[in-house]
Amino acid sequence: MTAFSSWQAFWAMGGYAFYVWLAVGCTLIALGALIGHTIVTRYRLLADIRQRESRERRITAAKLKKQGAVK
Repeated sequence: MTAFSSWQAFWAMGGYAFYVWLAVGCTLIALGALIGHTIVTRYRLLADIRQRESRERRITAAKLKKQGAVK
């Protein structure tokens, strides 16, 4: 037993096709936006971490160079 007798009946959704497919579309758009936001946030976070690590390495190198010059 199937829920719909044909593909046409499936796409029509028992006369509620507009509301059903609008809800599906809104859900997919929201999920896509969430996935996109997550990817962009991850990229920015990793870039920030790389920048901070680079800064810390430069600071440490400068301190070591200064200690070597003082002694």
